[in-house]
Amino acid sequence: MSKRKDITGQRFGRLIAIEPHGRDCRNGDLLWLCQCDCGNQIVVDGARLRSGSTQSCGCLRRDVSREKYQQNQQFMAQVGDASSLFDQNGIALSSVKVSTRNKSGIIGVSYDKNSDKWFARMMYKGAYVLLKSFDTKAEAIAARQLAQEQVRQQRQAEADVTK
Repeated sequence: MSKRKDITGQRFGRLIAIEPHGRDCRNGDLLWLCQCDCGNQIVVDGARLRSGSTQSCGCLRRDVSREKYQQNQQFMAQVGDASSLFDQNGIALSSVKVSTRNKSGIIGVSYDKNSDKWFARMMYKGAYVLLKSFDTKAEAIAARQLAQEQVRQQRQAEADVTK
């Protein structure tokens, strides 16, 4: 076992090591109680302090993010404007792109291990128009596609009425 490195009083970014605070049960590293410049106290793995991977209680990340988004004029122009999160048809942009976590390959179709069922979901104007479970993936995909077609027809009918 290596000799303990005493880093009491040393500064690591915005953190100052105050005292040892036990050992990490996962890897056995020495934990340190640290005081951040913002006033918060946190317990940090000593190896992460020395390597520089932990430099604050989290306030540094918040400050850097705040500074970056305040300098981004496009972002600041859209702050508070929820309409930028939807396309011209009122569909959330987040629901249009297939997530990397999506195992079915179809937006709105997912598998639930606990129930051993496939689920088909579709939301339109803030309400579920489809929320059902199916025994097979094919049934769920077919239901999702049918719901998409029905919503498309409904949107078309609404657009025709407003013309």
